[in-house]
Amino acid sequence: QVQLVESGGGLVQPGGSLRLSCAASGFTFSAYATNWYRQAPGKERELVARMSSSGALKNYADSVKGRFTISRNSAKTTVYLQMNSLKFEDTAVYYCNWGNVWGQGTQVTVSS
Repeated sequence: QVQLVESGGGLVQPGGSLRLSCAASGFTFSAYATNWYRQAPGKERELVARMSSSGALKNYADSVKGRFTISRNSAKTTVYLQMNSLKFEDTAVYYCNWGNVWGQGTQVTVSS
């Protein structure tokens, strides 16, 4: 069964860090780009970070550039989103996406 499972979300204070993980089941992260999206309450889902299928190209939303880093393990079975210097406005449900496969989402809450 092809699926994505996210983990690593939680509650963190402003300025803190979290690392999200997205584990692939039934496939490896190749053939398509892998994306991290997020959706805050009352807002549309937005693309946060993208890694090309080769892993060579990485793109970030302006709002997270310099703070977030997308990466994956050498086996291409897990993709990560390292989030540093978190801000209140980073609060959202974060989703991993590969082709037409979506994870269930993991909640990130930045609060003091």
